[in-house]
Amino acid sequence: MQAEVDKALCVGCGMCVSTCPEAFCLGKDGLAESVGKIPAYAQEDAWQTAGDCPVGAISIRKTDDGILEQHSLV
Repeated sequence: MQAEVDKALCVGCGMCVSTCPEAFCLGKDGLAESVGKIPAYAQEDAWQTAGDCPVGAISIRKTDDGILEQHSLV
């Protein structure tokens, strides 16, 4: 499972980083980005974080088949 951040939507509030640092970090541009594959123990937090993103910039997908699982909704 992996997170993706739409940088065109991200406002850099940092909520995702503080909620699930195993999946997100802030890049040099001040916007969130994925840190790679989400560890099993952090997947529930990542799902919650995607759902809580205030601008809907986060999506979660399975890494084995690339099927989009969830888009965060505004």
